[in-house]
Amino acid sequence: MHYLYLMAAVLAETIGTTALQASQQFTRLLPSVIVVVAYGASFFLMSLTLKFMPVGIVYAIWSGLGIVLIAAIGFIVFGQRIDLPALAGMAMIICGILIIHLFSASSGH
Repeated sequence: MHYLYLMAAVLAETIGTTALQASQQFTRLLPSVIVVVAYGASFFLMSLTLKFMPVGIVYAIWSGLGIVLIAAIGFIVFGQRIDLPALAGMAMIICGILIIHLFSASSGH
């Protein structure tokens, strides 16, 4: 169940960060409200995960997946370019998350 909380926290953070771009520096009301609500939900869900997993592992997975998802959304939705070194770095982030999940006794599975 804690992995569901963590994935929901990543999704909420991704929604919040996407809305942050759309808020145009908090000058648009609806995206600004979405930012606050989504980040609040993300931190709440992440706190539930912390009952089962260490904070360093939770934060590594939360931030790593968030980076990759936001980069993908930036590319697809906002037309932002991602060069080869950035793609390589994000591939390493995904590999790191897989290593934590598959091999670390700290990951809580």
